Amino acid sequence: METDRITTEFIARTLPKAQWTHQAHLRAGLWHVLHYSDDVSLDLLRERIRVYNESTGGVNTSSAGYHETITRFYVGIIRLFLNSVDAGRSIDELAHELIARFGDKDLPLRYYSRERLYSTEARMGWLAPDLKPLAPVNLDAGESAATT
Repeated sequence: METDRITTEFIARTLPKAQWTHQAHLRAGLWHVLHYSDDVSLDLLRERIRVYNESTGGVNTSSAGYHETITRFYVGIIRLFLNSVDAGRSIDELAHELIARFGDKDLPLRYYSRERLYSTEARMGWLAPDLKPLAPVNLDAGESAATT
């Protein structure tokens, strides 16, 4: 029930900022993709991440806070992951496997140059990868840090 707790507290803006880690982002993303279509998930995550950031003293600007390209990248990764596993398993089992396989914070840098990914344009809007296409992701081998 860790994923449900993190997501509930994230949505309610009661999750302590120190607990809003990369893994918590992945858990909240997984929860949304399991409960909504990808488009609705993305819309909700956009709004909820921005509101959460502001509620914890953060800002959403062209250089900080919400990042459109990274969020869309991970919604896509989560969907590809769910299409490759038995999505009927418990959400915490799925989260554990998702994090084990795709939890490397530098995963987007396998698809994007650092300059492109961390540009203002990528933060403010979607940019396609410039190093390799997102699909197909090698889901059998995973894209974890151990599989470079």
